Amino acid sequence: MSDDMASLHTAKKELRRQIRQTLSHVSEHSVQTQSQAASETLLSLPEYLSAKRISVYLSMPKGELSTRSIVAEALRNGKEVYVPYIHKVTPPTNQSPASAMDMVALRSHGDFVGLQPDSWGIPTPSEDSIVHRKCCLIQQHPEHTSAGISGEKSNLELVIMPGVAFDHKLDRLGHGKGYYDRFLSQYQRSLEKASSPENQMPFLVGLALEEQVLPVGQEVPADASDWRLDALIVGTKPVRRR
Repeated sequence: MSDDMASLHTAKKELRRQIRQTLSHVSEHSVQTQSQAASETLLSLPEYLSAKRISVYLSMPKGELSTRSIVAEALRNGKEVYVPYIHKVTPPTNQSPASAMDMVALRSHGDFVGLQPDSWGIPTPSEDSIVHRKCCLIQQHPEHTSAGISGEKSNLELVIMPGVAFDHKLDRLGHGKGYYDRFLSQYQRSLEKASSPENQMPFLVGLALEEQVLPVGQEVPADASDWRLDALIVGTKPVRRR
């Protein structure tokens, strides 16, 4: 690791520590109030209203805006809703992480409420259910055919992203695993390979508690591998756009 990369890694780690300490003092009532306001803002966003296929993060029990009402409303509106799925990389190499993230489709509201929490407390599709779900990146398993799932990749139009911290340039600090940045880069490469004029990168929206947004003058430490948002919805405040 170069000195610059080491310095960036250290700066990110310290900012995560600071924000998590701040979030430990945010009341559950405040999170609920901000979640409701942010969800209403998101659901009225033109990019959401026009999207047929969206990706939504499933929220942790504490420390971030809840997305449950967004997922439920999107399914009610007949949208295809995709959620994160972490899977092992096979075979792992020294140049690649041992795990990666894809987006997989929910089948119904009942499917959504039936998801079981992972070690982070995040509702997650089970491994044995993936063969029955549409995926964005994972090569379609041969059993998809018998399950009635097509081998065509699903193009997302809107991605709703979590984060630990955000700044006024709409840079985002994640939890340190790099899942979203790598997913978006891989997704972009898959669109370029398809070389169709209809294939465009999805609109990227971050959801943040007011306590997760850095004051003016302070920026999220970032480099070229970090994806910048197109819009940020912060608690009870108006939408911020790039």
